[in-house]
Amino acid sequence: MPASPPNPPVPSPRNPAALTPAASTPATLLPARLGAADIAALTRDIRSRAGATIAVITPFTGELLHDLPVSRVSDVQEAYTRARLAQLAWARAGFTHRRAVLLRAHDLILERTELLLDIVQAESGKTRGQAFEEVVQAAGATRYNAIAAGRVLRGDRRSSALPLVITTRVRYRPKGTVGVITPWNYPLSLGAMDVAPALAAGCAVVQKADDQGALSILALRRAFIDAGVPEALWSVVTGDGPEIGGAVTDAADYICFTGSTATGRTIAAQAAGNLTGVSLELGGNNPLIVLDDADPARAAADAATACFTAMGQLCVSIERIYVQRGVADAFLREFVAVTRALVSGAAYDYSTDVGSLTSQAQLDRVSGQVADAVAAGAVLEAGGRARPDLGPYFYEPTVLTGVTAEMECFASETFGPVVAVSVVDTEQEAILAANDSDYGLNASVFSGSVRRALRVAAGIEAGSVNINEGYRGSLSSVAAPMGGVKQSGLGRRNGPEGLLRFVEPVTISRATGILQLPRTGRDFERLAGPMLLLSAALKGLRRP
Repeated sequence: MPASPPNPPVPSPRNPAALTPAASTPATLLPARLGAADIAALTRDIRSRAGATIAVITPFTGELLHDLPVSRVSDVQEAYTRARLAQLAWARAGFTHRRAVLLRAHDLILERTELLLDIVQAESGKTRGQAFEEVVQAAGATRYNAIAAGRVLRGDRRSSALPLVITTRVRYRPKGTVGVITPWNYPLSLGAMDVAPALAAGCAVVQKADDQGALSILALRRAFIDAGVPEALWSVVTGDGPEIGGAVTDAADYICFTGSTATGRTIAAQAAGNLTGVSLELGGNNPLIVLDDADPARAAADAATACFTAMGQLCVSIERIYVQRGVADAFLREFVAVTRALVSGAAYDYSTDVGSLTSQAQLDRVSGQVADAVAAGAVLEAGGRARPDLGPYFYEPTVLTGVTAEMECFASETFGPVVAVSVVDTEQEAILAANDSDYGLNASVFSGSVRRALRVAAGIEAGSVNINEGYRGSLSSVAAPMGGVKQSGLGRRNGPEGLLRFVEPVTISRATGILQLPRTGRDFERLAGPMLLLSAALKGLRRP
């Protein structure tokens, strides 16, 4: 591949000379690795016969990135038909074959890292470092599920009420064809966390990609296809959610959805009409507790990453910080300084700390919530401004204090680079404040004492709690379950729990013939005493 074009200077508090008008940047800021031919090759894999397209922009400049083919309901239906046929052979191929294919896909993901980074940045406006996290997570999810599926899903023997007389085994049958609906914000990692376990379990996939993340998903899929996954086994459809989302849900044997709580409720209700199972990872308004034995400077630096990665457009990012009074002044001083020093800009290298919001809708949402809070009396400690000099959707990482319940950002999910810092006096006050939310997806506790942090973490109502880390500990632990409580969702991805989503347990019991089970009243009369003695004996032996 030819070398990438030079990047424009990066404006930042550390580099004030780089503050130049947007007009001085290239008209289209794209890496040389991502050309029109590459995009066309990927988008040909979309199930779309209608011929219609929709324009997709690149957030760094607002310029056209590509014209995306749009799917119709008939495309979704055809994708399911093809997937069901392919799934039968894929399930019969067995764990060993599927493991080999998925491990080849893992290697191809790593081999194609640079191209995948370019695509993720071009679609999302992330920094290269934050895009790199996605590639690593996608590879990790693929590797874990390839290796773990055989162990988790092979089935096993279970105890029987009548040992030797009855033997019982549980086996797992793939659910069939899974509908996966993936958002724009983390298409590689979230896509892999749903698709890889489904394929490892022997299922097929019809995936609805958000328009703004479709190229990333298509590039991920291409790695799997090149590794040996049959093309019909994993189809990608695009287009308007209200138009084709219902078709994706209706035809699925199981649904995985990541997105807003409002949409998640709609999908859950529709799936319930068909008695179809769902896993839903929904919104969050995630709290971080800074205890008074934490190091303020280290906590501030880690908190900035937890709040502003991907410009806060991450379901598990921190939006509320509760800091104990003993370190509150020092922490806030350090946190504001770190936030103001973050390097913002559009660059296809590792020279920036934060990138762009992804769309005008995101910019409007973030700026609207900040304006609402400030108008109602919140104090702007850092940020709070759009940065059109950097690009159309850039916004400064923002720290607020004095946020109260009447402000929109107090309880709702901002999904942007905005965090509210509040002071508390005790651990219990911090826990109660953290739990005072309709959401329960992720939380964090910073402390100098692991024992103390674990005690506080035990009181927090969230699907994941990170200690001395914002979200990356739990998000990267693909062998452990991830999901939410309350209005943050149902079910879990990752770990054995993530694999078990995609199978139906089947119990197979066999009478050995050693003893005839009772058939008549006289048989029960004769065997009642021995069976009661057996029950008592099993209890004494601590047999279940």
